[in-house]
Amino acid sequence: MQRAALLDAARALLSEGGTEALTFPALAQRTGLARSSVYEYFRSRAAVVEELCAVDFPVWAAEVETAMAEAETAEGKIEAYVRQQLALVGDRRHRAVVAISAGELDAGAREKIRAAHGGLVAMVVEALGALGHEQPRLAAMLLQGVVDAAVRRIELGAAEDPEQITEAAVSMALSGVGN
Repeated sequence: MQRAALLDAARALLSEGGTEALTFPALAQRTGLARSSVYEYFRSRAAVVEELCAVDFPVWAAEVETAMAEAETAEGKIEAYVRQQLALVGDRRHRAVVAISAGELDAGAREKIRAAHGGLVAMVVEALGALGHEQPRLAAMLLQGVVDAAVRRIELGAAEDPEQITEAAVSMALSGVGN
């Protein structure tokens, strides 16, 4: 229960203040534990990040995968892939993942994040192949770049409404930049 409380506190700190806010004293204060007790659960800040990745990325990916499975066409799967990820922007787990991705992390934590993102990209490769892309893996990686840019735009509180950003990202995903 204390480990779960520490992870929940880490999510809150990351979503409120980014990676700089994720400190052991702050975790201790949020959970009511002694700072030394935090070290009993995690050896470093990177270990907290790695645990969050291990716990939160699969849940996030499952939500994207479920949305894609409900679509009947390749285009529908691609649209669901984009829309579901952007719908998760308001979720605290997602905000924590974005903060983690933007932070200065050690090589192990960065690798876990890359692997998790690779899992997301792999979900859409088949749909892109069904649409006739000669290099569906490359197309999937570029599509994820559009999604990541839209996430950052929403997270920054851009002038556009999040729904406008979502619609623009879906349009780019399905029609390219011609629209």
